[in-house]
Amino acid sequence: MAGAIALVGGDEFRPGCESMDRAILEAAGAARANLLVVPTAAAAQNPAKAASNGVGYFAALGAEASPLMVLDRRDADDEALIGPVDTADVIYLTGGNPAHLLDVLKGSALLRKMRQALDRGAVVAGSSAGAMVMGSWMRFREWSEALGIVPGVVTLPHHERSDPDAVAKELAQSGRADTAVLGVDGRTGCLGGPEEWTVAGAGAVTLYQAGRWRRYGSGESFRLD
Repeated sequence: MAGAIALVGGDEFRPGCESMDRAILEAAGAARANLLVVPTAAAAQNPAKAASNGVGYFAALGAEASPLMVLDRRDADDEALIGPVDTADVIYLTGGNPAHLLDVLKGSALLRKMRQALDRGAVVAGSSAGAMVMGSWMRFREWSEALGIVPGVVTLPHHERSDPDAVAKELAQSGRADTAVLGVDGRTGCLGGPEEWTVAGAGAVTLYQAGRWRRYGSGESFRLD
């Protein structure tokens, strides 16, 4: 994988996210990154607003930002609609409903293009639902197999609301104590992959691995076993 993954804990496109999102743009390696905001997870809410918020926010940070209005599986397989992914430097999946996002992306042409984008050096970012679907598994009401863009990883967004000791106990009871689980706070991102990660943003990332947990703050790096 020549590119990078950004797993964001939620509250995207809001004040306090700027340092994290500048790091995402810098990881793309372009003077003015060509960025696509994909509001699929927000399809049942207000996807146009979600896309518009992201486009305006990233444009203010210096990106060339555009919406990619993939809302259902037909859209995700529409080669004309998803063509801009071929030249994007950053593909950003917004928050919303992770189950819908997973259903739309799994086995789709858009997922294939996202993997190709990573291979050529682009950044694939996801916030909340967008981050959840990228691991091998996700927890949404129940455990389910996810896209596997980041193998062997589970992302728990909005983790500032959680008690790490309670989460570690739950993971052990679920039989996933040996899986690398990333608890990512809101307005915080975990940038890198698939083994080496750096924290960026206002909060922290809690790594659950081998029955233990540890928190990493902005600027700190860690490696998955």
